Amino acid sequence: MTAIKHALQRDIFTPNDERLLSIVNVCKAGKKKKNCFLCATVTAERPVQVRVVKVKKSDKGDFYKRQIAWALRDLAVVDAKDAIKENPEFDLHFEKVYKWVASSTAEKNTFISCIWKLNQRYLRKKIDFVNVSSQLLEESVPSGENQSVTGGDEEAVDEYQELSAREEQDIEIMVEGCEYAIANAEAFAEKLSRELQVLDGANIQSIMASEKQVNTLMGLLDEALKEVDQIESKLSSYEEMLQSVKEQMDQISESNHLIHLSNTNNVKLLSEIEFLVNHMDLAKGHIKALQEGDLTSSRGVEACTDAADALLQCMNVALRPGHHMLLAVKQQQQRFSDLREHFARRLASHLNNVFVQQGHDQSSTLAQHSVELTLPNHHPFHRDLLRYAKLMEWLKSTDYGKYEGLTKNYMDYLSRLYEREIKDFFEVAKIKMTGATKESKKFGLHGSSGKLTGSTSSLNKLSVQSSGNRRSQSSSLLDMGNMSASDLDVADRIKFDKIFEQVLSELEPLCLAEQDFISKFFKLQQHQSLPGTVTEAEDLDGGTLSRQPNPGTGLHVSSEKDMIRQMMTKIFRCIEPELNNLIALGDKIDSFNSLYMLVKMSHHVWTAQNVDPASFLSTTLGNVLVTVKRNFDKCISNQIRQMEEVKISKKSKVGILPFVAEFEEFAGLAESIFKNAERRGDLDKAYTKLIRGVFANVEKVANESQKTPRDVVMMENFHHIFATLSRLKISCLEAEKKEAKQKYTDHLQSYVIYSLGQPLEKLNHFFEGVEARVAQGIREEEVSYQLAFNKQELRKVIKEYPGKEVKKGLDNLYKKVDKHLCEEENLLQVVWHSMQDEFIRQYKHFEGLIARCYPGSGVTMEFTIQDILDYCSSIAQSH
Repeated sequence: MTAIKHALQRDIFTPNDERLLSIVNVCKAGKKKKNCFLCATVTAERPVQVRVVKVKKSDKGDFYKRQIAWALRDLAVVDAKDAIKENPEFDLHFEKVYKWVASSTAEKNTFISCIWKLNQRYLRKKIDFVNVSSQLLEESVPSGENQSVTGGDEEAVDEYQELSAREEQDIEIMVEGCEYAIANAEAFAEKLSRELQVLDGANIQSIMASEKQVNTLMGLLDEALKEVDQIESKLSSYEEMLQSVKEQMDQISESNHLIHLSNTNNVKLLSEIEFLVNHMDLAKGHIKALQEGDLTSSRGVEACTDAADALLQCMNVALRPGHHMLLAVKQQQQRFSDLREHFARRLASHLNNVFVQQGHDQSSTLAQHSVELTLPNHHPFHRDLLRYAKLMEWLKSTDYGKYEGLTKNYMDYLSRLYEREIKDFFEVAKIKMTGATKESKKFGLHGSSGKLTGSTSSLNKLSVQSSGNRRSQSSSLLDMGNMSASDLDVADRIKFDKIFEQVLSELEPLCLAEQDFISKFFKLQQHQSLPGTVTEAEDLDGGTLSRQPNPGTGLHVSSEKDMIRQMMTKIFRCIEPELNNLIALGDKIDSFNSLYMLVKMSHHVWTAQNVDPASFLSTTLGNVLVTVKRNFDKCISNQIRQMEEVKISKKSKVGILPFVAEFEEFAGLAESIFKNAERRGDLDKAYTKLIRGVFANVEKVANESQKTPRDVVMMENFHHIFATLSRLKISCLEAEKKEAKQKYTDHLQSYVIYSLGQPLEKLNHFFEGVEARVAQGIREEEVSYQLAFNKQELRKVIKEYPGKEVKKGLDNLYKKVDKHLCEEENLLQVVWHSMQDEFIRQYKHFEGLIARCYPGSGVTMEFTIQDILDYCSSIAQSH
C-alpha cells in the first residue's frame, strides 16, 4: 500500500501541488468488484483546500488516473455502518450517497480517522460521523491548543509553516550580513546563539522594568471594582421602585384592553345590525305595491315589478352565521314569505284572467278573417302580456308551482283559440282551392274539421267536366277513370300554388311570433337549463306538465329548448293534421299539385332550418314535407302504372301515345316549377324513373300494335321524346335524349327499307341472279354470255318498268305511308324524302351492274334519276 501511495503522490498529486494524507482501497457496494482508491488530500497553497479524490486504474495501461474529486466541505455524513463489529462497508454523503466497501476494516478506520482530523483542523464544520467508534474519534481529538495533529500523515501536515513577510525580510537582512554563513555553518550558528542570548537578557530586563506599571494597573482595577459595586447597589434600589410602577402599568394596560374589546364588540354589533337593516328591510311603498298594486296599468305593473325584485333581494340575502337564530330575522323572513305568497296568488289570478279575456277578444275577430285567407294578428296581445315578463321571471324563481300552473293554463286557452283560428283558416283555403263551397261538397268538405270523404271517381268527374276539349289520345285514359294532369288548366294550378304559398306564408310568422313570445314571456332561453328543481315534461296527447324526480342528484330539469318545443306542439297541435288534409285535397284535385307543394314546402323547411333546425316550425314542416314527398313519389308511380295499363285501339292508327304526351306536359310543368328549387335532386330521380317507363312502354305498345307498323310507332314516339328533351334541355336526361334520337333514326331507316321493299321486283330478281353468278366465280364481263342473263333477257325485264309504272308504284307507296303516319308528328315529308333517297340508291346500284356486266350493250333503264325526283316531287305536291 505504501508503494501505491508514493506512486499516486508522484504521478497524480505532486503535479497539482497536492499532498496525499490517507488512502483506502475500495469498490462500489452491490456491484461487480471493480477496485479504485479514495484519497484524502490537501493543497500546498493557502488557503488550504481539502478534497476526497477517487483514483482509478486506467483500462489502457498500468497507470492511474484521477476520476472525480469532492471538496470536504460538501461532505455531510460519514456512515461507518457498525461501530462495534468489524464491517468494511461505509457511506459518504455528498450531493448524493456513495456506498463503498473497503479492502479491510483497518484501512476504512484509518481513512475515516484522517477525515475527522482534517475536518477538525481546517473546516470546523458539522459533519455527522454515524456508527463510528468513539475510541476512533477520541484518539484524534487534540489535547491542547498548540498540540499538533498526531499520526504519521498528520505530522507531515505541521512540518511546513509559512513565513510571514516580516520574517522573510529579517532573514534576508541576516543572511546578507553573514555571507560566510553559507561557507561556515558552525560559525553562523554560534553567532545566532550569541544574539539569541542577548535578546533573552533584554526581554528579562524589560519584564522587570514593567513590574511597577503592573502594580499601578492592579490598583486601578481595584478602585474600578469598588465603583462597580456602588453602581450595582443603586440599580437595585431603582429596580425596586420601578417594580411598583410596573404593577400599576399592567393594571392600566388590562383596563385599556377591556375597553378596546368592548368598543370592538360594539362596532361589530352595529355592523351586523346595519347589515340586517340594509338588506332585510323592505320599503313601505314596496309592501303596499305587493299587497294592493294595480296590475292592469303600466305604472302599476312597473311598481309591482320593482317591489317584487326588492322582495326577492331581501329573501335571497346571504345571512351570516347565527343570523337565522335571531327572532327578528325569523319574523322578517316569515313576513317576506307571506308577502311572496300573497303577491304570487294575485299575479297568477290576474294573468289567468288575461288569458281567458284574450280568448274572448280574439274570437270576436274571427268573423272578419273568415272570408279572407289570413290569420288573426296576436301582436297586440303579446305586447300587452310582455309587460309582465319580469314578473313571470320573478314567479319562476320564487314559486315554481304557480309558474307551472300559469304555463299549463296558457297552453290550454291558447291551444283552443289557435285551433279555432287555424281550422277556419284552412276551411277558407280549401274553399278557395275547389272554387266555391258548392264545389267543395263534391270533395267531401263537411264542417270545420276539413275531413276529405269524397271518392276518387267524383274527383275524376269534376276534373273531366272542367277540363274542356282534349286530344283523342288522352280520352282513352279518362275512359279508364284515371285523372290526367293535362286535364286541368294551367291557371287552376297557378291558383292552387298561390293559395298553398299563402297558407305557408301565414303560418310561418304566426308560429315564429308565438315562439318568440313564449321565450320572452316565460323566460325560456334556447340553450340553457331551467334553474329550478323540477323537470317539465309534457304529455302531447293530454297536455299536462309533470314534475319528475331524478333519484340521483335531486331533481332533474329538461332543457328550456325542449320545453319551448313542447309548448308550441301543444298550442299548435292542429297545424300538422290540417296541413296534411290540405295536401291530401290538393293531391286529389290534381296529382301534379304535389310538384308545387314539394317545391314550396321544401323552401319553407329550408328557411325554418336556417333559423333554428330544432324549432317546432322546422320539425312540423319537416314532417309534412315527408308526406308531400310521399305524394310526389305516388304521383310518379301512378304515371308509370298508367303507362303500363294503356290499351290501344285495334281499328285506328296509334300515333303519339298518351303517356308520351303526358311526359312532355309533366316535364314542361316540372321545369317551370322546379326552376332554382332546393330539391332538384328529387325531380331528377323522378325523371329517370319516368323516362325509363316511357321507353319500355313505347316498345311494349309498338310490339302489340296491329293497325300501325311497329317501326312507325317507335319512330314517331321516340322522335317526339327527342324533340321534347331537346327543347327542355334537362341535364340529367342527356343520355336518354341521345338514346331517343338513335332509336328514332334506326326505326326510320328500318321503316323506309321495309315499306319501299323492291319497287322494281323483276329487275331486282334479275340482278340478284347476276350477282349470284359473279359470286360463283364468273367474271362480270362474261355474265352476258349466260343464257338466262343475256342482253335480250335484260332488255325484256327493263321494258316491264316504264316511267309510268314506276310513278304509279311510288304513288301507291305514298298513300300507304300517309295512312301509317299521324298528322301530329308531321313526319310524312321526312319519311318520303328518306324513301326517295333509298330508291335512288337502288337505281344507281342497278346502273352500276349494267355498266360492269354488259359493257357496250347500250342497254339503259327507261327512266332516269331526274325522272325519279320529278315523280316524288309531283306525288308529294298532289297530296
